[in-house]
Amino acid sequence: MAQAKYLLVGSTEAYSGKSATILGVAHQLQQQGLDLAYCKPLGTCLSANEPDALEEDVQFMAQVLNLSQKRVLPPLLSLEADTIQKRLQGDELINYRHSLEQYIQQLSGDLILLEGPGTLSEGSLFDLSLLEIAQIAKASILLVARFHSVLLVDALLSAKQHLGDSLLGVLINDIPAEQLSMAQSKMCPFLERQGIPILGMLPRNELLRSVSVRELVSQLQAEVLCCPERLDLMVENLTIGAMNVNSALEYLRKGINMAVVTGGDRTDIQMAALETSTQCLILTGHLPPQPFILHRAEEVEIPILSVDLDTLTTVEIIDHTFGQVRLHEPIKVQCIKQLMAENFDIDRLISQLGLEPAVPAG
Repeated sequence: MAQAKYLLVGSTEAYSGKSATILGVAHQLQQQGLDLAYCKPLGTCLSANEPDALEEDVQFMAQVLNLSQKRVLPPLLSLEADTIQKRLQGDELINYRHSLEQYIQQLSGDLILLEGPGTLSEGSLFDLSLLEIAQIAKASILLVARFHSVLLVDALLSAKQHLGDSLLGVLINDIPAEQLSMAQSKMCPFLERQGIPILGMLPRNELLRSVSVRELVSQLQAEVLCCPERLDLMVENLTIGAMNVNSALEYLRKGINMAVVTGGDRTDIQMAALETSTQCLILTGHLPPQPFILHRAEEVEIPILSVDLDTLTTVEIIDHTFGQVRLHEPIKVQCIKQLMAENFDIDRLISQLGLEPAVPAG
């Protein structure tokens, strides 16, 4: 039996799209008959609100890719305050490199997909940075980088210097439509000439950047006042209704799939929002809406959420939620599969990894 190969998916910064990339790559590899396994050695998304989020993320990946429990592992280590403090206080005697070796040996398959740390340096405290994990696992690195500007070239040249021959290739994610042509015609050829294979360039997609109303309810600890059956609606934009109603109307009409945040006493703004492309209305100050507002919201099937927070805090929490979008909605899973199928060179990846598909590409 051939020895399993390892692909480590890392990123230049947190929330660049590692999970989405793994999902899209794995789906295409499975279509070609390859037997896959998945693990995420370093857990990083634990929070006080979501103690089970890490386990959830791993189980979600297992479920979407239809992997048996033998093909998935929970994180080896969680990068949370307690773990870090213990390390600082003297558990440096623990050999995490050795722990990782034993950890990955539990998995088998044609290809083991490892989800790496959020940055090139994260995990260094435990001798488990991206490069260190790659060296221990003898893994090739697929680096995911979010496009902010053409200055991404600097970051990728620096990453290549740091990662050396371990870097198999790069996926550039979230490229705005107006920059796509430049990225394809100038950036990509330049980076290829520098020995950095560009395996994919994904255009920006508003759906992937969106969050469900359900997720906003969870993050805001909001009370759902109506339409609880509509919490799967996807929110792409945030609008704050704090101006006079005429200005607000003009502003609201330009928005698409919005969450509108306004005071519980702003009946004029609430009514205006219900007549536009609003996915949910978020009322601050814990003031109940007028009955006719609730009635209209029921008619147009727009959930109203009530929060016991001021507008600024509410907006900060929603912004943070947009910045840490997870993939758990089925509509996003379909979207990333399609985006990756259209914009990622899976044949080149297979060739570089030296894999032999059981099913010829159709």
